[in-house]
Amino acid sequence: MTTPTPMHASPPMLDVQGIEVIYNHVILVLKGVSIHVDKGRIAALLGGNGAGKTTTLRAVSCLLRAERGEVTKGTIHYEGRRIDREDAPALVRQGVVQVMEGRHCFAHLSIEDNLLAGAYSRRDGKAAVRDALDKVYTYFPRLKERRRSQAAYTSGGEQQMCAIGRALMANPKLILLDEPSMGLAPQVVDEVFAIVRELNQREGTTFLLAEQNTAMALRYADYGYILENGRVVLDGSAKDLAANDDVREFYLGLADRGQKSFREVRSYRRRKRWLS
Repeated sequence: MTTPTPMHASPPMLDVQGIEVIYNHVILVLKGVSIHVDKGRIAALLGGNGAGKTTTLRAVSCLLRAERGEVTKGTIHYEGRRIDREDAPALVRQGVVQVMEGRHCFAHLSIEDNLLAGAYSRRDGKAAVRDALDKVYTYFPRLKERRRSQAAYTSGGEQQMCAIGRALMANPKLILLDEPSMGLAPQVVDEVFAIVRELNQREGTTFLLAEQNTAMALRYADYGYILENGRVVLDGSAKDLAANDDVREFYLGLADRGQKSFREVRSYRRRKRWLS
């Protein structure tokens, strides 16, 4: 396993150092995870189901307690302040917002009411909230078209856009995005990731995203961490990870001899070098 290193020399916006997470006082899920996310960057947590990606995001957003989990070792710092002992609402007010896996829109509310719900923590007045709503509609014009529609009767892609837009309404500095491609058609996935990159580049919003679609995540991220069984087994720039032979074989389904079947990739005919 490589030792995670900052993407730049300046202090990272998010600094996770050696955290362990236990659920129900007995189930050890994360085992010494360390990650760094620089301001204005997109970092990706990669790996399969059960690797620890969602738990890492929940540790950062202080949502573990709702799942009977806790950080038992290590520290999490955001903008230089330790936050692993904060509560989630306080963290939202500081600019850290999580978009949950599965979108979780309020089904009975309209798209616009869902978006306005994201501004509940703001204290800067109605004009600022209206400006934020206009900005969301600028990035997601489809939401403006469907703003009066009940969320339950919109498409999966529109619900994902709504969930991201709702996070933007809180005026975040750091968005934690959990499995944004889940259940979406490839064309919609491309659209969602393109908007994420546009928000990053134009608004300076920092993203930490968890994603099983390794190829898509590496296309848009600046840096990546690969997790397996609750540990970071490999990290590096997105470009370097995409070119890494092990990543190409075990996560992208590619090898020097060309594309391999899923069964061949998962058979582990040779051991991964990081597990040797």
